[in-house]
Parts: sequence; C-alpha cells; structure tokens
Amino acid sequence: MSTHHHDGDLQADLDKLLNAAASRRRSLRWLFAGAAAVPLYGCGGATGDTGSSTSSTSTTTPATMTTTTTAATSCSVIPEETGGPYPADGTNASNGKVANALVLSGIVRKDIRWSVAGASGVAMGVPLTIRLKLVNVAAGCALASGATVYLWHCDRDGNYSMYSSAIQGENYLRGVQEADADGIVTFTTIFPGCYDGRMPHVHFEVYPTLAKATSAANRVKTSQFTFPMATLNEAYTATGYSASVANLSRISYASDNVFGDGTSLQMASMSGDIVNGYVADLTVGVSL
Repeated sequence: MSTHHHDGDLQADLDKLLNAAASRRRSLRWLFAGAAAVPLYGCGGATGDTGSSTSSTSTTTPATMTTTTTAATSCSVIPEETGGPYPADGTNASNGKVANALVLSGIVRKDIRWSVAGASGVAMGVPLTIRLKLVNVAAGCALASGATVYLWHCDRDGNYSMYSSAIQGENYLRGVQEADADGIVTFTTIFPGCYDGRMPHVHFEVYPTLAKATSAANRVKTSQFTFPMATLNEAYTATGYSASVANLSRISYASDNVFGDGTSLQMASMSGDIVNGYVADLTVGVSL
C-alpha cells in the first residue's frame, strides 16, 4: 500500500475531517441541549427491621417519587421508606415507655457517638462522617437551608440504642441537625454494622424546620441510605465487625427488603479509608 500523497490532496482531506468534526460537535450540542439529564440524587435491629412497622416500604414509582426539572439542573425526591421498629421518634414504645429521642436534652448535635441526657455510653467503631445535602425539589432544587434531619443507625454489633437490651439505657447514634446555608447537615459517627437480614443502612427523617423536629407528626420524609459493597467489605475487616462479615455474605441489595427496588437515589458516595475514617456524601431531594 502506498502512503505517499500530494500536498493538495492532504489539505483537502484535512478540510473534510475538520468540517465533519465541527458538524458532529454541533449535532451533539443540539442533542444534549434538548435532553433532560437526571443525576443520581438521594441518599432495624439485630432481629426485625424487616419493614413490618406501620410505615410500609415504598417503591420508586410516580406515586412515591417527584421529579422537577429546571433549565439548569434536575433532581428527584428520595424514596419514602420504613422507619423500622427502632425510630425513637415518639411513634412507638420500648420497655413499656414511649421512646422519643427528639425531646432529649442535647440531641441536637453533630457528634452522635456519645449518649446524652444523663446516659454516658460511647459507641465504638470505624469513624464515619455523614454529609447530607438537602435540596427542595418543589422549589427547583433550591438548597434547603434550615430543613432539619433526625438520623439514627445501629452500632457495630447491629444493636439500636433505646431498644436493644444490651444498650437500652443509651441513646447514642441518634442526633438532630439543622441544614446550613448550603443545605448540608453533618454527623460524626461510626460505621454501622450489618445484622442478619438487612444490608447495612442509615435511617433518617427530614423536618421542615428545627423547631418542628420535636414531633414525628411534622416529618416530611422518612428514608434510608446505604454504602457501596467495596466500602462494606473493607470496613468490616476492622476489629469488632466480624459478625458483619458473616451477615453481609447472606444478603444483597437485590434481596434487601428496602433496597431491592434500586439504590440509585440512596447510595452514598464514599471517600476515606479504614485507617483515617470514611466520609459518606448523599444529596437528598425532598418537597418542602
């Protein structure tokens, strides 16, 4: 095959290629300008967080998810999920008494590893920072400054404070935070364990304001989020998580009663490592 060309032929070929590339770029701009891209916005107990509480698990359908699109961006309301049997938001009882962490002195805090209101327990485990960014889908995905989150999860043994017999007198791994000017709430906690029958997860409720975050009747969203499998496998090599390894091997996102219908809006983005601790980020769309 000959590779020799006259200069004039080469210039003509280059002109054709440049014209074709420019035409393709214009076509792509027209294509994407007319498309509505949908980003991925989000995101129990040792026995029994199976979605059997009065709040049923919802699927991601038009009835349970609202999508709002603007010229600049789009976002979706995170699916409604069960609060499970251990919410401690005043909707059920533990040991014959109403369990309500929302009214505890000191419950509005960033660091939820410690118990408050006279209890003194400390939850041990791999450090985890949770950052939830709240956006108001009903207002064109505006930052939901002032919205408030009540968040809770199990300890590394799969037990829930205020309910599980071993830590019934504690109230750690529960806390309330008001979103800042950027719509962000931040919690300092430990990586939750995996108990039998559920993928590892974190529960939360969203309230319109901090003042209204004292009664579950005012919540506008109840949901959960989870973590990537790679992070779970790494985190559970840490001391104290051996039971989580066995429990995780018997469950999957597909078989989980909450995440079985998909995790696109409820999968946290992770950074960090087992030595320095992890950071979990999730954008949470709500309608306020």
